[in-house]
This record gives sequence, structure tokens and C-alpha cells, in this order.
Amino acid sequence: MDVACRQRRTRTLLRAACVAILLPLVLPAAAKPGNGNSAQLRGRTPAVVANALARSGIPESAVGLLVQDLDGGEPVVALNADSAMNPASTMKLLTTFAALELLGPSFTWRTEMVTQAPQRGDVLDGDLVIRGSGDPRLTQEAFWLMLRTLRARGIREIRGDLVLDRSAFAIEARDASVFDNEPSRPYNTPPDALLVNFRAVMVRLLPDPQRGAVTVSLEPPLPQVSLAVAVKPDASPDCGNPFAKLAVDVQGTAAAAKVTVTGSYPLACGERAWPISVLSHREYVAGLFQQLWRDLGGTLTGQVREGSAGERPRVLAANVSPALSEIVRDINKWSNNVMAQQLYLALGAQGQGPGPGVPATWSRSSQAVADWARNRRLSLPSLVVENGSGLSRIERITPKGLSDLLVAAFRSPVMPELMASLPLVASDGTMRRRLANSGIAGQAHIKTGSLNDVRAIAGYVLDTRGRRSVVVMIVNHPKALAAQPAFDALLGWAHQRP
Repeated sequence: MDVACRQRRTRTLLRAACVAILLPLVLPAAAKPGNGNSAQLRGRTPAVVANALARSGIPESAVGLLVQDLDGGEPVVALNADSAMNPASTMKLLTTFAALELLGPSFTWRTEMVTQAPQRGDVLDGDLVIRGSGDPRLTQEAFWLMLRTLRARGIREIRGDLVLDRSAFAIEARDASVFDNEPSRPYNTPPDALLVNFRAVMVRLLPDPQRGAVTVSLEPPLPQVSLAVAVKPDASPDCGNPFAKLAVDVQGTAAAAKVTVTGSYPLACGERAWPISVLSHREYVAGLFQQLWRDLGGTLTGQVREGSAGERPRVLAANVSPALSEIVRDINKWSNNVMAQQLYLALGAQGQGPGPGVPATWSRSSQAVADWARNRRLSLPSLVVENGSGLSRIERITPKGLSDLLVAAFRSPVMPELMASLPLVASDGTMRRRLANSGIAGQAHIKTGSLNDVRAIAGYVLDTRGRRSVVVMIVNHPKALAAQPAFDALLGWAHQRP
């Protein structure tokens, strides 16, 4: 696989783990916008924003917004700024800022293949243990390279079990279908100490216009996953939506699955991939190991089970993750929920890297964030954090809380890393197709948030006079999907304001 192909594949996986369309959000009465003491306007809501909201049918009572100059003073605009609201993926700003300060931009995760067994010739005469530490971005390629290192050591046969050590996390199992009844969506993949490849399988579509045919395959081809295909080629010269007439159905259990692909696919669309999440973490790693190890000429005589490495095992191969500064960039640019939850759990883990220690839990992470905010004197009285990604019905923060967070981040030593991780308007990430032909293109770093009934933006805007301000806007309303013109209007106003 060449470098360009690997980069395209990684970008597809990063995008796949963000939210598209989810079930309606039901806000508890106490958390509805406007029910608290709202910091009202220092002037009126910008007319362009108010008009856009009116056209979309969204009342201002369902909107929280705040524009704050970074040089201090009263907010330029503040509407319902103290109301606790669901921020969707803008909650990732809290997780990534806290992580950069608590762990440091150079923090890394280490995954190891270790053993207590002796090597006799080309035989490892005992168990091989894969020990995870919660790496948010352990890709298929990195996993393959560790296996390649085993072969380079001369090991061909593992005469024992494959042992998966996932003890770095002590979190309850989660049913992936609970959130929105879409268990095969990659954004619903739960965190795990041994997360590999986001637990994703790519349904790859390869059209051949000369033969008038479409080839469908799975990557990686896991032994526990079967494929049934009934896809007709579409000769239309217009690509449009390549997946509009395609259906991918996943049936099975945590141990085995069948993927059925039906419909038609436009030959003009070229190669595309549809990511899905299948199997449990245990079965996914087991299947990927067996497939890649076999491809490398290796054999495994034992079973796959869970366990630990014991004391002072010998390290045979290891992978070190990219630095946290790069991980944060992936999380915020593409709004990757799986990586955000992995990072949030890392905040509650004691010690760095694999080995004995206190495992990560949701409660420890929550306490770590609360302690960090208190030590930083950040006032977040309405904060509710479930998993740190925004993929939640219950997470809450106020627009003022988000604004204060961004102001503090701008004055932090890790400001360059955090700001660089935010999507640049009209350039990349989740903002790459927004406001391309406007004056604000390239002038704002904006994190987006999206759930059904929720839309949000939060970030930094550079105006035409060289002033930088924090802009936060959250909509919690059944018509939130229609709010994009209002968000764009606010960003444009903040860039052009007098």
C-alpha cells in the first residue's frame, strides 16, 4: 500500500468516527436554554443572525451565543450565555485542552508485543501477549509493522496462545446500539485499551468502466466476517452521491458477522469506501492478527484469550503512537468521537504507558478534569461530562463556559497546538466546505458540533482590523439542522464587525 493510499484510508477512518445523523435529543426541563440567569446582549443580536434564525424557524430562546474579544472587557454579544446546553462535539475542546495541559503535547501511547516464553529457532515456545495502553490511533499499518518485527526476529510459529492484555481500561461494556440503534456506525465504536484500526472494516467499491462492473471487497478481510454482494453498475456520467442507491447491511454477533451489499454504484465515481464497525474489540484484534500473521507466513497453534503479561516480560515488538499534539489535531479537525473518548480516559489513568498501575475509568477521568478546571480557576458550574466527546445526550456546558475555556486556552503555553487542531474555515476538517467564497475563508479556526436537534460552533475569528475574538454559538432545537445560515452569518459578522 503506497503512502497516498494509506493517507486516504486514514482520513476516511478519521471522518467515519464522527457523527452524521442521530436520534432526537430530549433536553431535561432544567437544562433548556433560557431557564437560567442569561447574560443578555450588550447590544442587539446582530441583525443578520436574528434574520437567519427567524427564517429557519428557530426562536432565540433556543440559542446561546457569545462573542468575546480576547483582550478582555465585556462580551460584544451575549445571548443566553449562562444557560446549560448540549454542546455536541464542541465538548472536545474541553477534553483536548485539558489533555494538552495535563499530559503535555509530546505525550505518547505505547503498544507492546511481549512474552515470558523462550524462542527456540523459529518457534516462540509459549504465549505472545499484546499489551495495550489506550492508543487512540493504532492503525492496521502500525499493527502490521509490529508483526513484521516479530518475523524479522526469526519467529514463525507461536506455540502457545495469543493473549490480549486490555487491563489499562476498567470500563463497563457498552452496547453500541443503545445510542441510536446503529451499532455498525464507526462513531459508535466504544473505547478500549487495545483499540486497533478504530475496529473498522472498509467496504471497498472498485468500479471498472471498461468491463462495466463493480468489485466489492472488505479491508481488512477478517476470517470472522463474510461478504455477500449484489451490486449493479450504474453507467450514468454524473457521480452525484455515490452511495445514494447502495445499501450495506451488517448482521451477526460480537464473534462473527455477515456484510451484505446491495443496490447500484455509479461507475463515474471511482474507488470509494464505506466504513463499518463489526465484531467486538477482542474478536477484531484476534481476526486481524490471524489474517496478517498468516499473510506473513506465521502460524499460531494456541487459542486467543485475555490475560496479562506477568512480571518483567521480554518486549519483542512495540509501536509508539504519534505525539498528543498530532492526536489532538485528528480529534478536532475531523471530530473523531472514538479518539476523543480514548483521550478522555487517558486523563484518568495513573502512569504513562503499559504496565502495572491503576486502570483508567470514567469516574477517574471526570475527577481529573474537575481538578484541572478548579486549579485553573475555570468556572464551569453547569458542566456535565459523560465521555468527553460530545457523543452524548446528557453532556452540558454553557456558552460562557466554552468561551472562558477558549480564552484561557489562548493564554496557555499549549495555545499553538490547540488552535492548530481546529478546522480552518473553508480549508480543512469539518469546515472545509463552509464559507469558501467569503471574506472569512482562512480567517477563523472553528470547532463544529452536530447531533440531531443540536448544532454548535466554537473557536477563534480574526477580523478585518486584526482583532481576534472567541465566538461560541449553540442551538438546541428540533430545527437545529436548519441553523447553518445563522452560524455562517455570525462568523461573517464577527469577521466584518466595526
